[in-house]
Amino acid sequence: MMLMVKYPTGSLTHYTKDQTDLLHPRKQKHRKDVVFSDRGMNLEQQINESNKYYLLEDIAVVHKKPTPVQIVKVDYPKRSRAVIKEAYFRQASTTDYNGVYQGRYLDFEAKETRNKRSFPLKNFHEHQIIHLERCLKQKGICFTIIRFVTLNRYFVTPASFVIKAWKTPHKSSMTIQELINNSIEIKSGFRPTLPYLDAIDNFIDRNKKNGR
Repeated sequence: MMLMVKYPTGSLTHYTKDQTDLLHPRKQKHRKDVVFSDRGMNLEQQINESNKYYLLEDIAVVHKKPTPVQIVKVDYPKRSRAVIKEAYFRQASTTDYNGVYQGRYLDFEAKETRNKRSFPLKNFHEHQIIHLERCLKQKGICFTIIRFVTLNRYFVTPASFVIKAWKTPHKSSMTIQELINNSIEIKSGFRPTLPYLDAIDNFIDRNKKNGR
């Protein structure tokens, strides 16, 4: 029996899907002159693809957090399949992803905007800011991945900067220049689709230099 839940992003999660095939990737040949990029994927898909790569290569274990839901109505169009027709969120979710990398706890949120000059702070909710603060107090590596869709630019931004901006009175957004100055910019590619751990390596090196 397979249960499907539609998340706010529109993606479907199959709870009973056998994922053992992830441990045995198929070898594929690619032309050297082909450039692989985001291939039309949204940010969540890019991160998920990257996480699969990191998992298969034993680099990191990072997963998207499941959203807790209360199932109200289920239909059975086939005996072997169940489809959730009605459900509601039990509680507000925290952040999108968490995991472990080189013995360090990772916790981060992924956001997209079609704005070209700034990212609206209203896209972060209070419970997410509180959660990131708590994880930082426990020495976790916390950050956001922000994608400017129309510019095809990606910024890995420390949670500490996002929290400070969010708490600043009368501040409604982070300008792209602020993100450039306070983030690590990365580019989409292939294997991994979005190499965000390169930015995390940079954060780790900074913390070591600062004795943290």
